Amino acid sequence: MNRLQTELHRLYLPHDAQSECPDPADEAISLMGVDGRVRALVVELAQQAGWNGVAALWQGVQDDLDLPAPAIAVSGMDGFQVWFSLAESVPIAPALDFLASLRLRYLGAIAAKHIRMKPTANDSTPWQSQHAKLVPACQGESGRWSAFVAPGLAGMFADEPWLDLPPGPDAQAKLLSGLKSIQPAEFRLAQERLRPVGAPTAVAVASVTADAAHEAQDPKHFLLAVMRDPATEMLLRIEAAKALLPYFERRLQG
Repeated sequence: MNRLQTELHRLYLPHDAQSECPDPADEAISLMGVDGRVRALVVELAQQAGWNGVAALWQGVQDDLDLPAPAIAVSGMDGFQVWFSLAESVPIAPALDFLASLRLRYLGAIAAKHIRMKPTANDSTPWQSQHAKLVPACQGESGRWSAFVAPGLAGMFADEPWLDLPPGPDAQAKLLSGLKSIQPAEFRLAQERLRPVGAPTAVAVASVTADAAHEAQDPKHFLLAVMRDPATEMLLRIEAAKALLPYFERRLQG
């Protein structure tokens, strides 16, 4: 395992991933564990959204939420990515809730079509594949590369969010080596700070009626069941609708 593979494994790979981490460009790598839990949370902003949104999110989570600095990457295609690392993996529901809350707090002025949050659900492909592609990686026939970039230099990529050549693995490892994972206590505190007054907790959402839970075959169906259940508290139904909003926006755009 080289330095870059070690850092990627330390920050983003599921705990059940093989210790001999393969090449990060290997598309077979999954950022989702076999139990459906994740350590990597990714917010991607299209180039049209501009650099300011990325900067606001990156700085805001540190200043307002006391979280470690996330990584910034150019997607290799049309924008930037902000990568959050969790020390302990979490189920998909709190991961989606956290990303949706970040979007509301820091990216509310940016059109939804310019924001992608991963992991995400999609009916047309297996659940295990619904996460970001590990960075760095070559982006198809264009030959352009995604790469982690230093925060102080990221703005220079606003017009061309990619690298024409593969980034050096040692340089990528050095960028990641200074990053820290969000500890469980920090994650819980950030969730509380992001939650509007009177909104339900993730635990409360998970405790909805047995009938709704029984209908759930995957996270999207679970949230749909919560949203449609008239016996469920309205605040819970609203939170479920908020979590589903990105999915329906993508359907409308497609």
